[in-house]
Amino acid sequence: MDSDDRIDIRGLVRAHGARQLAIARLGAPDDWKGELHRTLAVQRAPQAIWTRSDLRLFVESFAIFFTATMIFLL
Repeated sequence: MDSDDRIDIRGLVRAHGARQLAIARLGAPDDWKGELHRTLAVQRAPQAIWTRSDLRLFVESFAIFFTATMIFLL
């Protein structure tokens, strides 16, 4: 390959982008905007501060700390 040869891949990149867009449109649901809004609403829903697993972890940690403190004091 000579250094004077230039490879123009812009057409290939555009064709690839067009194929990817066509594939995405075929796989998208009919009401894609509604589905997107519902998915985002679920992800943005406020999370509870104390979930069940957090409360259990706190109680177990406190029990271990309390036991270790009582052993140390005795």
